[in-house]
Amino acid sequence: MAHPHRAFAGGDARRGRGNHGCVDERGVLYCGAQSGACTPMPANLSPEYKAAEQAFRKAREPRERLDHLREMLRTIPKHKGTDHLQADIKRRIKALAEALETAPRKGAARGGPALVVRPEGAAQLALVGPPNTGKSALHARLTGSGAQIADYPFTTQVPEPGMLAWEDVQFQLVDLPAVSPAHPVAWLAGSLQTADACLLVVDLGHPECVEEVQAVHAILREKRVSLTERWPASDAPAPEEDEDPFALRLPTLLLASKADLAADEGAELAAFRELSGLRYPALAVSARSGAGLEALGPWLLRALGIVRVYTKAPGKPPERDHPFTLRRGQTVEDAARLVHQDIARTLKYARVWGRSGFDGKHVGRDHRVEDGDVLELHA
Repeated sequence: MAHPHRAFAGGDARRGRGNHGCVDERGVLYCGAQSGACTPMPANLSPEYKAAEQAFRKAREPRERLDHLREMLRTIPKHKGTDHLQADIKRRIKALAEALETAPRKGAARGGPALVVRPEGAAQLALVGPPNTGKSALHARLTGSGAQIADYPFTTQVPEPGMLAWEDVQFQLVDLPAVSPAHPVAWLAGSLQTADACLLVVDLGHPECVEEVQAVHAILREKRVSLTERWPASDAPAPEEDEDPFALRLPTLLLASKADLAADEGAELAAFRELSGLRYPALAVSARSGAGLEALGPWLLRALGIVRVYTKAPGKPPERDHPFTLRRGQTVEDAARLVHQDIARTLKYARVWGRSGFDGKHVGRDHRVEDGDVLELHA
């Protein structure tokens, strides 16, 4: 059945951030289509609401995202044209608040498994895939998490975080329940909201691997989540920002698991790409033998555009054990903010040693940092 509204800018109401939405005959923007239903997105939103929405898009901390959602609800114009959006915001506030209630608090007893994982490290990567693809085995091998591993499907029931170390950088890997029509997970989209990217795990030896991955994409689309081959450090032009504040687009790396069982993993991966039409970057890996896993850390560092910055006090050597991690294009001010908000606010200048400046060069807060830079901050 044809969609009841006409598409805008070549968009498809079933797709995620960047190509999402439709316009009805009155010119009202719709987006967030799920199972054929559309959510109206009124164009006459206030500057205060737009600022709150922009802050929500950028936030990673679950409690910070909850605060911004509440600010969006407070500032949204209250009229008939925003009824659907108000209802969507209220539903998300309720779901996120309930998820945070289950998270353990410092010094308090745990009330239940956390469904939203607080981001840690340089980036949070969500392990997603069909049942029995070896996600949990990879998670345990990469992070030492001791995740439960079994031959039967749906072993993982709640988000399982763990840390992958590469050199002096820590990546947070979150193993999520298998994505399958046979085992719907209502809170899946909420858990993905804090992720920076997705690791899509596929068992190329499974005879129905193409159909399984197609089912994964269909389920994610219903939840307004789309996977993309474009990563932050890519030279490809960035997609236009989606009108839907709750549409999520995740850079994706395909992990072809159980590579030790494949006669020719390269040929199998090429055949899978041709049959599925997917163009995600890919690595062939094995949790059992460890094959291919050594490439994951450096690949993520490059693809995410992660920049390591070290700090030093005047007259002291730099602290090289625990770098501050930023993204390509970020500045001295961004680094200072990670050290302390007060330092960022009162920063006068910095001295930099490294690729972005000669030794001890005085730079301002807008100076872009490079990987390996050492900063001496003067407030």
